[in-house]
Amino acid sequence: MHNILVTGAAGFIGAALSQKLLCMGYNVTGIDNLNDYYSVDLKQFRLGRLKAQKNFTFIHADISDSERVHEIFREFKPSVVINLAAQAGVRYSVTNPDVYISSNIIGFYNILESCRHCENLQHLVFASSSSVYGGNNKIPFSTDDMTDKPFSLYAATKKSNELFAYSYSHLYKIPATGLRFFTVYGPAGRPDMSYFKFTDTLMNGGVIKIFNYGKCERDFTYIDDITEGVCRVMKSAPEGDNPFRVYNIGGGRPENLLEFVDVLQNELVRAGLLPRDYDFDAHRELIALQPGDVPVTFADSSALERDFDFKPSIEIHEGLRRFAEWYAEYYRGNFR
Repeated sequence: MHNILVTGAAGFIGAALSQKLLCMGYNVTGIDNLNDYYSVDLKQFRLGRLKAQKNFTFIHADISDSERVHEIFREFKPSVVINLAAQAGVRYSVTNPDVYISSNIIGFYNILESCRHCENLQHLVFASSSSVYGGNNKIPFSTDDMTDKPFSLYAATKKSNELFAYSYSHLYKIPATGLRFFTVYGPAGRPDMSYFKFTDTLMNGGVIKIFNYGKCERDFTYIDDITEGVCRVMKSAPEGDNPFRVYNIGGGRPENLLEFVDVLQNELVRAGLLPRDYDFDAHRELIALQPGDVPVTFADSSALERDFDFKPSIEIHEGLRRFAEWYAEYYRGNFR
């Protein structure tokens, strides 16, 4: 049975992926520093479901601590490493650059160094991001496109991860796969993401701010599609002189943000979170595009479909319905 190390295991994707791996029968060791970028209670909620299972081991650690990371690798000897730990958020990186360098650059370097000295390592899978496409004007975004114009420090750190991993694969023959995630959403998601923030704001009677005057399009990808894609990729390590590759994981259906908000509002009403006569028009404001943001994301995931016979399939109506139902159950009317 594989020993799988998942960094960022208390995070949105990390927790959902760990749950799926446990259900598949793997032994999972999860690392997370439980920082307070957003609610630690939500992270503990995710962890609680994982800790209840016998094949899961949790370690409270920060991947920027090189000695601790090396110790964990020596103790648990993972055959597969899935690096999801990172400081997330495009806009946060504009005002808080230090934490991105610490986690996304130094932390990832520590993971690579530990992988280099891990004798039984079979595959490193790591999270990249659609943000690496930055100023790319070609639609949809293909992994063959240039990614040398990042619009945010967050994007620059994710592109750096790809370059670091490519170099380590070339020099040390570490099989590595980078996955460019496109706007992941779903139950127990990140509260800083638009759909979650919109819900919180509406629950408190506030006004949601819709960027670029509603002319944004996002390729939303439901969490179950992400975890399925990761699991399929994980099982097939790249080979050859330079065992490195990159894939997009996106729904391939960019949604207009205004239409996305309409679907979300309808599902909040359906879940009993908002009254049917709620005046949505009075609770929305169209504003300019924010620093670091891009107007459109659109994934070309054809390589993923070709190599793994997998294409994300869960549409926003179903995905947002599941999120609204989870939100109603989790908060039980005690809105923030």
